[in-house]
Amino acid sequence: MADKEALRALQNRLAQRLQEARSTVPGRAWLAVECGGRGLLFSLQEAGEIFPMSPIAGVSHAQPWFLGVANLRGQLNGVIDLASFLGVASSAECHDHAMLVGFNASLDVNAALLVDRLAGLRGEGQLSLDQGASQMSPTPSFVGPRWIDADGRSWQEISLARLVKHPAFLKIVR
Repeated sequence: MADKEALRALQNRLAQRLQEARSTVPGRAWLAVECGGRGLLFSLQEAGEIFPMSPIAGVSHAQPWFLGVANLRGQLNGVIDLASFLGVASSAECHDHAMLVGFNASLDVNAALLVDRLAGLRGEGQLSLDQGASQMSPTPSFVGPRWIDADGRSWQEISLARLVKHPAFLKIVR
């Protein structure tokens, strides 16, 4: 019971920090996550509520990256294994720190992305555009610029608004 209360308190603090960041951070701001060993950035304008890992009911004839549906706050949401969708191996086999990141209500999508772990909030002042990032092969429209933090870690920006319109994302049936 204490674990549930601690988790609920953590969720409330994160939700409050996300709301404060959306309204007070000048410039661009992102939710940083780790997925398949890679650092990803979701715009705070496009990311929604963060949920702990929940039971997922599988769906027949779905793509391998579409894990099924989960009841998140009384609403059924599709759950997408983002690492699998992006074609990278998930590093969280047992999903000890895995979280579900919902989409902002303005995107009108009842889905959540399974990520390996949350890495906090990032602001434009904390990152610099990776000038050396090359576009060797065509990238999907939802893949944005690459950023570098003060520690030299690379972070790939992902547009959730473009992701939900991408043909491959919309094709959940095999």
